[in-house]
Amino acid sequence: MKKVRRKATSFLRQPGFAKRWLPLLWILLGLSRMTILVFSFRRLAPHLGNPVGISACIPLLTPQQENKAAQIGQAIRLAARYTPWVSNCFPQAVTARLLLGLYGIPYSLYFGVMRDPSTGEFKAHAWVAAGRVAVTGGYGFNLFTVVGCYTSLSQNA
Repeated sequence: MKKVRRKATSFLRQPGFAKRWLPLLWILLGLSRMTILVFSFRRLAPHLGNPVGISACIPLLTPQQENKAAQIGQAIRLAARYTPWVSNCFPQAVTARLLLGLYGIPYSLYFGVMRDPSTGEFKAHAWVAAGRVAVTGGYGFNLFTVVGCYTSLSQNA
C-alpha cells in the first residue's frame, strides 16, 4: 500500500504536460518498440527525417521551442520508466521525433557507436537534440561517434 501511495504522490508532483501526455506516450513507446522490432532500419529510416550523413547539425530554436522540447523529453523519460517492455534509447528517440514533429519543433536524431574500453565490444546509442536541449539519450556526442544523423530540416536550408 505504501508503494502505491508513494507512486501516486510522485505522479502528482510531475508537471502537467508530463501527466497529460503519459498515457499516450506509454502507447507511443510501445508502438515505437514494436515498429523497431518488425521493420528493418531501411524501411524505418525515411520516417526519421532527412538524412544528413554524419554531420552533427543541431537546429536553432526559440526559447519557447526549447522549453517545449525540454518538456517533451521529460515526459518521454517518465513514460519510459513505466513500460513493461524495453524502452531504451531507440524507442525514446523515435517517440521524441514524433512528438517534436507534431509540435513543429526542429530536431536532429543521431545514431552513434563506441567501443567499450573494458570489453572491446561495440555499443550503439540513439539520441535526439533540439537546440540546446538533449531531448532523449543525453549528450551522446561525449562518448559516441556519430554514424548517422536525421534532421527535420531539409538539406537545402
